[in-house]
Amino acid sequence: MKRTILSIFIGMLLSPVFAQEGGKSFKGYLYNDEYEVFLRINFYDKNIKIAGQELYGELPGYLGRKGHSFCWVMVEAEIEDEKKASMTLINDFGSEDLEATLTRKNDSVYIFKQEKGSTVKIPKNGKWQKLPKTLEFKQK
Repeated sequence: MKRTILSIFIGMLLSPVFAQEGGKSFKGYLYNDEYEVFLRINFYDKNIKIAGQELYGELPGYLGRKGHSFCWVMVEAEIEDEKKASMTLINDFGSEDLEATLTRKNDSVYIFKQEKGSTVKIPKNGKWQKLPKTLEFKQK
């Protein structure tokens, strides 16, 4: 009986801690293995800095490519509900922009969808590679 009461009490104490972290769907590091691209995001505090490009200051996040400094900078991000957020991105030259959504499919899978504007292009082997309009990212 004592163990049951103690277990319930501990569960009640820890539940707010887990609930707070569970509410942070749009914060962290997301990766797509096929195209070797990632999203580093924090749509809550909007305090992400791009390594080597601190000139941009604190941002909601960016889309980058593994092993390369090129990125798409998120200049705006808005959480629409617990599973969906919208954002505006520009390439790091400032010459192209687009609007996109990020939808949480489950605890570790997200869908990035380019809605309107330019197509995301990343450098690969000295050429520009267009990314598909819809990409699946996994939380790492």
